Amino acid sequence: MQFRQQALSKLQSPEELDLPVRFARPQGWLVLIITVAVLIGASFWAVTGTVSSTLNAPGILTHGQGSYVLQSPVAGQVTAVLAQEGRRVAANTPLLRVRTDRGTTVVRSLAAGRLTTMVATIGSVVTTGADVASVERVAHRDDPLTATLYVPADSGANVPVGGSVDLTVQSVPSQQYGVLRGRVKAVGRTAQTRQRIGAYLGSSQLGEQFSKSGPPVAVLVQLDPAPRNRSGYAWSTSGGPPYAVDSMTLASGAVHLAAQHPIDWLLP
Repeated sequence: MQFRQQALSKLQSPEELDLPVRFARPQGWLVLIITVAVLIGASFWAVTGTVSSTLNAPGILTHGQGSYVLQSPVAGQVTAVLAQEGRRVAANTPLLRVRTDRGTTVVRSLAAGRLTTMVATIGSVVTTGADVASVERVAHRDDPLTATLYVPADSGANVPVGGSVDLTVQSVPSQQYGVLRGRVKAVGRTAQTRQRIGAYLGSSQLGEQFSKSGPPVAVLVQLDPAPRNRSGYAWSTSGGPPYAVDSMTLASGAVHLAAQHPIDWLLP
């Protein structure tokens, strides 16, 4: 009761009404000014600044005209392989000799291109309709390389035509020679099935690999030329690798998406 009485008497006493009001200390004003300045700066950056992001996707280097799978028209045993992988072949070029019950049959290419895979080997037995080789269509020897990336279907609409792309090529050490430069030339409108990808690349295994997360959208990337480089294309380093890069080489691409203002993420 004593403490309560002292508190009541202190409230009723006007002896401290004439004392000045104590404001915030200078340190508090400094913190407040800094906080307001940071908020103003952040708001200005959110409206005027831009943030870019990348979309990573697997892909492959090709000549952009697709491939075809050559199948044996007969059943028998392979007695000779007449062409080497990596070499260009003209249309109707002999590739294999197959011995059948009715004699020897020569298996020939259907269209001009580059022999990328020879499945059949000497002594192997093939059946009618069996895959024996894959040929990439190449109209001319100096046709430029392109890259085809397989982007998830729900992200295809975000890929801008003309956007820059950095390609990490499987056969080129990126730590030593950097990444291959390119730009988006076209974006597919429909998702591609495993069978369609396999038919285009001439490999059912690649079809399964690029569609294992669902049917993707194909993005065509045009490589930046650099005639002075040994590879013929521009790299993030000054000269790139001291050798040419072959088609049907696996790669992974980082597509630079369109820049956005941070405030766009907050507004509906």
